[in-house]
Amino acid sequence: MSPAEVAAAARVELAIGGMTCASCAARVERKLNKVDGVTATVNYATEKAQVSYPPRLSVDDLKAVVEAAGYSARLPEPERLDETSAWRTRLLVSAGLTIPLIGLAMVPAWQFPGWPWAALALAAPVVTWGAWPFHRAAALNLRHATATMDTLISLGVVASVAWSLYALLFGAGHHHLYFEVAAAITTFILAGRYFETRSKRRAGAALRALMDLGAKDVTVLRDGDEHLIPAQNLQVDDVFVVRPGEKIATDGVVTEGGSAVDTSMLTGESVPVEVGPGDAVTGATVNAGGRLLVRATRVGADTRLAQMARLVEAAQNGKADVQRLADRVSAVFVPAVVLTALATLVVWLATGGRPDDAFTAAVAVLIIACPCALGLATPTALLVGTGRGAQLGILIKGPEVLENTRRVDTVVLDKTGTVTTGRMTLVEGDGEALRLAGAVEAASEHPIGRAIADAAKQRFGTLPAVTDFRSTPGIGVTGEVEGRTVSVGRAEGGAGTTVGVTWDGEVRGRLVVADTIKPTSARAVAELRALGLTPVLLTGDNAGAARAIAAEARIDEVVAEVLPEEKVAVVKRLQAEGRVVAMVGDGVNDAAALAQADLGLAMGTGTDAAIEASDLTLVRGDLRAAADAIRLARRTLATIKGNLFWAFAYNVAALPLAALGLLDPMIAGAAMACSSAFVVSNSLRLRRFR
Repeated sequence: MSPAEVAAAARVELAIGGMTCASCAARVERKLNKVDGVTATVNYATEKAQVSYPPRLSVDDLKAVVEAAGYSARLPEPERLDETSAWRTRLLVSAGLTIPLIGLAMVPAWQFPGWPWAALALAAPVVTWGAWPFHRAAALNLRHATATMDTLISLGVVASVAWSLYALLFGAGHHHLYFEVAAAITTFILAGRYFETRSKRRAGAALRALMDLGAKDVTVLRDGDEHLIPAQNLQVDDVFVVRPGEKIATDGVVTEGGSAVDTSMLTGESVPVEVGPGDAVTGATVNAGGRLLVRATRVGADTRLAQMARLVEAAQNGKADVQRLADRVSAVFVPAVVLTALATLVVWLATGGRPDDAFTAAVAVLIIACPCALGLATPTALLVGTGRGAQLGILIKGPEVLENTRRVDTVVLDKTGTVTTGRMTLVEGDGEALRLAGAVEAASEHPIGRAIADAAKQRFGTLPAVTDFRSTPGIGVTGEVEGRTVSVGRAEGGAGTTVGVTWDGEVRGRLVVADTIKPTSARAVAELRALGLTPVLLTGDNAGAARAIAAEARIDEVVAEVLPEEKVAVVKRLQAEGRVVAMVGDGVNDAAALAQADLGLAMGTGTDAAIEASDLTLVRGDLRAAADAIRLARRTLATIKGNLFWAFAYNVAALPLAALGLLDPMIAGAAMACSSAFVVSNSLRLRRFR
């Protein structure tokens, strides 16, 4: 493109349909990038393409390129059709027909006169309608002179059915019927695709969770009257009311009132921010104190919350595609098997072998090589691993997250709610100062005040009554207690928040309130170090508080006072240094960084946005679960690799025997079943993970 075209280039996001494996995404990407002036990245996990294109092209032109490659393209819709239900329907119907078919073929006592025709009737829907996605993908691959796992699946099914029909129609004998083999292959692979699609479906949920965080309704002032309207109808310069405990509907500036605003969901700052007239506030944060009037300055797509949603989406789409291990090998394996089957047929015929013997050997080659065990290798290990993980409070979203657990060398830990409790607690102070301060703060709604009041109640029980209570935003509270005027307000201090307590005109005591470290965090950091990971503490909190927590948790590297956008930048900087980064967080402010990281781990006690943007969810809310999660994910990946190795080794060892006619297709089918049983039993070993 010319410099002018680069400057004028437009960007569009397309939803790509019809992709069945990572090689499909690569094919669409290549086709788009071949168009002059077009730069595209296609993400198989999200099924989306990010495309930059010159002004001379239109979106319809881009769609045409994708469609010419054999796929569909459209602009994303707010709610996409869930493909999981379609795979589930195919799986249930196919399984319902395959189970009695296997019984009929394998149990002689069930074989009534004419049973082969019943077997054909049971198998026909499975090998046609059930296996249709594989046949369609195989045809598409053939059209583009490529081959994937779908090619072998389709060939194995078609070959088994073709030979069985030949045997049935021309009297080759009932022992040459392999309808159950074709149906079993289809059903096993459908199971794998169903579980894969179910995991992949969750990829876009982070964006919905972010947008759901905002207020749904807002009280707006118009001509002096209050009107409740949907928050999406707010306009710039509208003045709206925010009562204590309500979410601020959109970004704006306070015009009247004073309060403390809890921004921890967006900034990670554990201490609420005092605001008054002229101060800016952010949508989705919570008013923790008094009544506010706010003038809207940004609405809709311009708000900070919407910008964070775009950050999460950009980070997700920027992730490298992780191909299924079986698909990587199949690019060579599939053509080799097809050529071996053809060569077997030709050699048998050329050396004077009988046509039925030649065809039997060729079919045996295809059946013995058919990737039933390969298809089970990933989903069975994933199912057992994720099931065991759920028992331990660990949720693994899918096979695409496992490889990065092996390579991770740095773990970035959010402070608030992850390493710490996320709640303000009294850590220093007692005596009369605490008793009187607690009495005054009992009338306050400020989180720091509540921490002091709770500590006082726990220490002294019943607190004296307070009269003439007054709250001054940004300064503190004052009240009459037992005939004394007691004032409680901020004071200079160390790592925590220091509060001065004054009566009779003198400062009588100091109380320190802070977000305290979880009891298990130091042990968790030690376990992460034992896995070869370097911990980094990352927080939007102040540097003093961050360093104090880091010292308790024995973390050497600290990055403090960062905004959500800067958290993403920190992760990117670590990645640019050559590190493979895991991120552990729990807040909306962590969502984009979790998506950007090579491995995102969300604390289940955190927000939906963080959980949906992550790769692993730690339900227990205990940081030690992060170390367990990485160990379990690594073990699951090792099991998948072991399964794939033995599945391929079985194929490589059995192919020569089949080609030499030493394996009857029925024996080949039984051997295939044995290989599948081995893969399943190997995966079941994950249940013993501790």
